[in-house]
Amino acid sequence: MKKIYICAITTLLVLGQMSCRKPNDFGNTNLDPGNTTKPIVPALITQVEANLGTYVSTNNLSQYGGEYAQYFTETQYPGISTYSLPQLSFTGYYSGDLFDLQNVINLNQDKNSVAVAKILQQFIFWEITDAWGDVPYSQALQGLKSITPVYDKQEDIYKGILATLASASASMDNGPIPGDIIYNGDVASWKKAANSLSMLVAIQLSKKVPGASDYAAAAFNAALAAGGITTNAENMAISYPGSAFKDPWWNLYNGRTDYAESKVVTDLTAGFSDGRTVPFGGDYTDPGQVTGGTVTSAIGIPPGLSRSDVTAFTTANPKWALVMRADKRTETSTVVIISAAEVFLARAEAADIGWTSETFASTYNVGIALSFDQWGLAAPAASYYTQNGVLLTAAPGTGGNEQPISIQRYLASYPDGHMAWDIWRKTGYPTLSPAPGATNPSGQIVRRFTYATSENQTNGANVKAAIARETGPAAGTDSQDNRVWWDVTP
Repeated sequence: MKKIYICAITTLLVLGQMSCRKPNDFGNTNLDPGNTTKPIVPALITQVEANLGTYVSTNNLSQYGGEYAQYFTETQYPGISTYSLPQLSFTGYYSGDLFDLQNVINLNQDKNSVAVAKILQQFIFWEITDAWGDVPYSQALQGLKSITPVYDKQEDIYKGILATLASASASMDNGPIPGDIIYNGDVASWKKAANSLSMLVAIQLSKKVPGASDYAAAAFNAALAAGGITTNAENMAISYPGSAFKDPWWNLYNGRTDYAESKVVTDLTAGFSDGRTVPFGGDYTDPGQVTGGTVTSAIGIPPGLSRSDVTAFTTANPKWALVMRADKRTETSTVVIISAAEVFLARAEAADIGWTSETFASTYNVGIALSFDQWGLAAPAASYYTQNGVLLTAAPGTGGNEQPISIQRYLASYPDGHMAWDIWRKTGYPTLSPAPGATNPSGQIVRRFTYATSENQTNGANVKAAIARETGPAAGTDSQDNRVWWDVTP
């Protein structure tokens, strides 16, 4: 061993005398002049904003939520809709979009880019915490400084989201926002989007933090006073140009048609003689089902059927409904992230529970009309608002109109599965039945994602602490039947 060691040292000394460079110094040999070594802020913002449409359409956070809330159901390969274990990883969201936005914040090139990055981060964090519950937040995205971040309690995450949205909006000035493809650098629109997001986040806490003087109501009122989205022209939305950036719903159906509109949705709209029936579902037999056809269908598939049962249904009903009419999900369609309708209906709920003094009936009616307008439909006739299931019957401030308001929020959020799942878990409306083909032991609708095995392996202590805080029928275990913190509905 001594001889080998001596020979190795001698060889290194000889190499050192043969060249004035270190053995690992190869100059520019391995440098690609076409690659950047520094993050480009506008490019990072553009990339994340282009991805944002998937968060309300086809990524796991929205797609799974839409299955559980029964917006959609699977046909050929039922698994999500029959409640197979949702043991999913959130690592990709942290190492991808959230990290890119953190780079924008850390570089701090201009205050508006930083503010937009913070607003987008809070939107993504909101979806993540609503899916899993306790997740990394305060110590997340710090690199080597915190490689095993704590799992913050969901209440603390919600407080952090609301505080960050308020401060980000207040920090913006009249300068540009390079790379912004949502509002093309319009600061006033970003402030309205941040305030609207604050209202949607705050209203999600109405069962857990119900008081009109509590922090959730205070955040809602502050955002309302600052001004949110009020018209569909102000919607926070992504319009896809096609080519390398296609509408995610178009991508979902490009080459496969194994997702259907649920019978829950078609029954709701049919029961109300609701014009949104027409754009909400596309006919499976439409020759233009992927390329932009205009044939509609109101034949929703019962959610959560086994493969044999769903195959029997589609065989007997060949004109079953795909998610949205095809002309609403072309390569160049627009995906709405936050709509005026959602904001007005959240405002109606806030007035109904006594958080605000707005005239809740007119706010509610405006929200419904805006949803129709968003889908290219005329406002419904006056008789629409007075029918059973839509009519507001209780006095404002009592919370007695939860059912009709929640159902209209559910319809106005279509096809954003994250929002649908949030609305149903918080209120229990619309009334949903568990999947007939459920494969999970309890047979109940999934209430949360469970933590990935990789998290237990790499951040075990913090995962265990989060699991110990879980509540629900399997409290203290990592169960899909347990509840996230704000979910208190039986």
